[in-house]
Order: sequence, then C-alpha cells, then structure tokens
Amino acid sequence: MNIIVVDDHPVVRQGICLILAAEADMQVTGQAGCMDEALALLRQQQFDVAVLDINLPGRNGLEALADMQRASPGLPILVFSVHSEEHLAMRALKNGANGFLNKEHAPEELVKAIRKLAQGGTYVSPRLAEWLALEVSGRRRNLPHECLSDREYQVMCQLASGKSVSQVAESLHRSPNTISTYRARILSKMGMRNNAELTLYAINNRLVSSPSVSSE
Repeated sequence: MNIIVVDDHPVVRQGICLILAAEADMQVTGQAGCMDEALALLRQQQFDVAVLDINLPGRNGLEALADMQRASPGLPILVFSVHSEEHLAMRALKNGANGFLNKEHAPEELVKAIRKLAQGGTYVSPRLAEWLALEVSGRRRNLPHECLSDREYQVMCQLASGKSVSQVAESLHRSPNTISTYRARILSKMGMRNNAELTLYAINNRLVSSPSVSSE
C-alpha cells in the first residue's frame, strides 16, 4: 500500500512513517505539511490511502476534502486528528472522509484503520460507532456548536484556542472584519457573550486543549 501522510507537524509524520514501516505491506511514499503540497503530490502520484490531519495552516482540511477527491478520485481518506471523535467525525464523514481516528488511539489502531480503508471499507472506532448509533436513533441531545457551519466551527475552535481575531483572519486568509462577523454569528447561535465563554465550552467538550487566551 502506498500511503500519503498530510500533517503540518514533521514529528507526527515521522511517527506515522515509523509505525507503518513495521508493516510488510505498507509504505509512506508521500508526505505533505500543507494542503497545497498534498494536492500537488496527489496530481503527480497514485496513492492507496491518505492519512489527513484536519488542522492545517492556511487551509482547513474539512474544506479541502473535496479538492483531494478531485485531485485523486476514489482515494480513501482517513482523518487523523487530536480533536474528539464525537465532535469532528460527523463533519469529516459528511465532507467525504472514509474514516476518522483520534490521535490518542494506539498505533495498531492506525494500521487497522488504514487496512479497512484500503479494502474499500469505512473506519470508525467502537466509541464513535456507539455515538453515531445514538445520533441516528434521535436519542442524543444536540450540543450548541453542532448548529454551526463548517467555517463557523473552524473559527470558533481557533478563537477558543486563544487566537485573536487578527490571528484567525491571517490563518484563514480572510479580513478581520469577516472574522468579526463570524464571531458575532457564532456567539449568537451558541447563546454566549464572549470568547471566555467559548473557551470554557470548547475545553469542557474537548474541542480544544487549554489555550493561551487572547486579549481581543
């Protein structure tokens, strides 16, 4: 299996390479630190599975899933994220991912997930499968952030992680005024008053780790 790993942290990419090097039928033949690099590789080479981190500089992985599929039609994509499965997996799967795995899982789970995707299947952990079953049955109470669009969710997570409006604007290549509009919309939809409440909510729901809070 030829695998492409898309993650902006070289240490994470190297770790995945070491894990997969122990498997006789797997090899990492492409590495990218951003989505533009990934798309260039996908147009040049054929891969059997992509391992993708959603949080990439400059371009959100959720939004780029469609671009990856256009660059390499039929390529199975495993989202490999630090974010909790319950809150991001549904968005990833709806945007075209074939599987979702939290980075807290053991290395052998990564190997298992890649094999499942390479065989044409979809991978979700037992915990996520249970959560999805509750979602389908209608027995799960929706949380405030689930009413957000993908872009609003992305902005919310960045604000909650301690980034200022200006920093979020730079990261997403948008104007500060646009991000301020998103911020106001997010606060309104979620019934919150400020970034501090967003941060507390995001930490309690495992959407972000402990941030360094901005003064903006």
